[in-house]
Amino acid sequence: MRKIRGVDVNREAGMSRRSFLALLGGAAALSACGFQLRGQQDYAFKRLAIAGGTPQMVARLERMVQGGSDTVIVRPSEKPEATLNLSEGQGLRTLSLNAQGVVQEYELVYNLNYFLTGADGTVLIPPSAIALNRSMTYSDQYTLAKSQEATLLYNDMRNDAVDQLTRRLATVRSLHPAPGEQTPGIAPRAPLPVPPL
Repeated sequence: MRKIRGVDVNREAGMSRRSFLALLGGAAALSACGFQLRGQQDYAFKRLAIAGGTPQMVARLERMVQGGSDTVIVRPSEKPEATLNLSEGQGLRTLSLNAQGVVQEYELVYNLNYFLTGADGTVLIPPSAIALNRSMTYSDQYTLAKSQEATLLYNDMRNDAVDQLTRRLATVRSLHPAPGEQTPGIAPRAPLPVPPL
């Protein structure tokens, strides 16, 4: 057993080997389940302007686009190569009632409508929509807690919509697409299924 300055060298080497093997095993397990880092996006546009959307959504979209690509977010007056137009809406529907006719469950609905145009007015992504929903149990005894839960669920849906939108922006291959290269619009064709609890 070798000791340098009171430290057992063999023991330290064994711990670092175990740490390395644990790290290697963890990486293998993650790759086996399909986990993959988001990586760098390569958008066709390098200067993007965003019109519409809530400040919270625009801030997240900016972080996602600028953090994962070489594209920068600019103001519409700063000569963007593309402009993303956003409008969002949210709603609340009764999902179930109890025997006394009091609401037991709500369905929270979130819609994001968007389209992308080039600097010359070319439609790069035609009007499209992302629709999401979540269910939430309800009780008059916990009104404040349920209001906070609804806010969290809406924020979760907004974040999910931004993630989907960034992937959709990556499908644009050219700022001047030929007729066969145009990105098709996407819209929900059927009502969303009832969300699970």
